[in-house]
Amino acid sequence: MKIGCVKEIKNNEFRVGLTPDNVRAYVAAGHHVYMEKGAGIGSGFADNEYVDAGASLIDNAADVWHLSDMMIKVKEPLPEEYSLFHEGLILYTYLHLAADKEQMDALLDGKVKAVAYETIQEDRFLPCLAPMSQIAGRLSIQEGAKYLEKKFGGEGILLAGVPGTPKANVVILGGGTVGMNACKIAVGMGANVTILDVNLKRLEELDNMFGAHIQTLVSNDSNVERVVKDADLVIGSVLIPGGSTPKLFKKKYLPEMKNGAVFVDVAIDQGGCGESSHVTTHDDPVFIEDGVVHYCVGNMPGAVPRTSTIALTNATLKYGLMIAKDGLEEASKKNAAIYSGVNCYLGKLTNKNVALAHGYDFTELSEMI
Repeated sequence: MKIGCVKEIKNNEFRVGLTPDNVRAYVAAGHHVYMEKGAGIGSGFADNEYVDAGASLIDNAADVWHLSDMMIKVKEPLPEEYSLFHEGLILYTYLHLAADKEQMDALLDGKVKAVAYETIQEDRFLPCLAPMSQIAGRLSIQEGAKYLEKKFGGEGILLAGVPGTPKANVVILGGGTVGMNACKIAVGMGANVTILDVNLKRLEELDNMFGAHIQTLVSNDSNVERVVKDADLVIGSVLIPGGSTPKLFKKKYLPEMKNGAVFVDVAIDQGGCGESSHVTTHDDPVFIEDGVVHYCVGNMPGAVPRTSTIALTNATLKYGLMIAKDGLEEASKKNAAIYSGVNCYLGKLTNKNVALAHGYDFTELSEMI
């Protein structure tokens, strides 16, 4: 199969879909890899490393798209890339279609076979989303601590405090991979941490993991409203695989919160879990509403591209090699995880949560392959 990888064009997105080691694995399996020149520089991978691994360097992205049977990216294609789609192309990347109708329509119109990292699922585990969730969770505390500084509009509080001063109150909405990693960093920094989730079993696991260092609460409107009033930093880390995120952080909470408190909406890729959230960029990461600083960057792990690229491709390579070996159809029949990752197939929506998010018809992939 002809595999392509282009430079990401999203704002401040320095990750890349393939490392030189990944290229070496595809070439060893008998595939041809086309890399756009400079695609890996932002993550610290030079063009000569890709050549040494067996890739062919291509001067421009359009030619890579044209040559490829399967395009491997990190982030969703942007509107300026839609014209480069061609029928039957396998697109293997993060898509987040529940929050992006324009992209979804373009993939359907282009009859692209779109496989989303974030919906590949094995036994309720999301293996290609997990590494970025780990990074985003840890970054959420790092970024939240920064924007609590007065010069950014924050209340001017140190997360850990010092002897004789109050520690910051951190509230984490959602106890999944993002929430657990945020909790780990917040506890490590010495903050007062409260974490909420609807799953009692998950709360028990978190309680066993962190013990007396955290407070666990069932996530409901009353509990959320009560704890955010005293919060200095709120982390939104709720996820429905492939679907729109529920708005747990209400606008009505903002006037009741501390002036200069910070809300980090890690769920913004899927539409965000805050009613007041809208996507921001690394260039302009925050805005203030009702005195609360909102950080809603849509590609948080892009801030640490070397770590993120290696972590991501460690997870995605396995499935990419299966698709390249057998083709998407056969690979989907053989592997339930790959099957669950197919969101669009030749003009049809094949992910139920995405279809529900937009009121579109859903087609079971098995009916088409």
